[in-house]
Amino acid sequence: MPRLSEMVPPPVTRGLLRAVFGLPGPVKRLIAGPPVRRDGQRLDLDAQLLLLMTRLEGGRLGAATVEEARRGLQRGQTYLDRVPARPVRTRDVDADGVPARLYTPQGLPEGSPLLVFYHGGGWVIGDLDTHDTVCRYLAVHAEVRVLSAAYRLAPEHRYPAAADDALTAYGYAVANAGNLDADPAAIAVGGDSAGGNLAAVVGVLAERKPDFALLFYPATDLTVRRRSRELFGDRFYLTDDDMTWFRDHYCPDNERRADPAASPLLAEDLSGFPATYLVTAGFDPLRDEGEAFALRLEEAGVPVAMHRQDDLFHGFTNLWSLGGRFQEAMSEAAGALRTGLYAGPRRQR
Repeated sequence: MPRLSEMVPPPVTRGLLRAVFGLPGPVKRLIAGPPVRRDGQRLDLDAQLLLLMTRLEGGRLGAATVEEARRGLQRGQTYLDRVPARPVRTRDVDADGVPARLYTPQGLPEGSPLLVFYHGGGWVIGDLDTHDTVCRYLAVHAEVRVLSAAYRLAPEHRYPAAADDALTAYGYAVANAGNLDADPAAIAVGGDSAGGNLAAVVGVLAERKPDFALLFYPATDLTVRRRSRELFGDRFYLTDDDMTWFRDHYCPDNERRADPAASPLLAEDLSGFPATYLVTAGFDPLRDEGEAFALRLEEAGVPVAMHRQDDLFHGFTNLWSLGGRFQEAMSEAAGALRTGLYAGPRRQR
């Protein structure tokens, strides 16, 4: 049976979303129900309302088939297609065999910093289009060019294909910064969830280290179940079952899950990792492994700013167009990226 959103044109659904989130707080609270509190945290009202709407819609990230899961994420993004007011020019790039898209905000001078971005989606779903508005937001608000890489997806291409492509795309950016009108001394990596994992892998394994890392709720360890997975593995968008589904499609070989290219948290030496802004979501089963990675970076002497958005859930980067706390969290991240790149040590030489 088709979902309601499949029978309603996207413009209608977008209008409905805007209308619901524009309601007065007391009305939204009446719809959403009592506040959700867990682990000393209180879920943001808009986040709670969106989760309720998602549950009523049905479905899950990791669906019965890979094709269904990919269609579901693509469909969801059509309802959140608002872009920043400042125009952004895009062009396709062949990053040594990895398809990519370059974002350049209007008026950005040549020689700007560059962010190499890897989309989330459990290494199985997601593409350049599902994270188009994320890249546009970061490009505009951090004043950077963004090169978004379309790495190969599992299960057609299992581990380490995505990690290999992430390194290839980053290496292309370093070698071709001039052709991308970017500053070769200010190249960052970033991504959300599985994309955060790939950005961290590049930070660990690349010979020429990135100048900054922007990690949104990254997956960093495929070998251990942490407490946050038990606390938030149900009813908070990304579920325990989803995580198992994604991991098994991406890296079915148990022994290889401990590789640093799969679980960067387990790398022996993190001392060369770039300065990092790492943000987690309070109601996210990935929360604790992201924060464990930040702690290891700190212990290795890496400059790291770790911020838990304790009232949000996994996936908030894609929701910035709804405003409120979603946009606040993205604005903070864009500010950290801009500061980290424009004030980076290579740029000061």
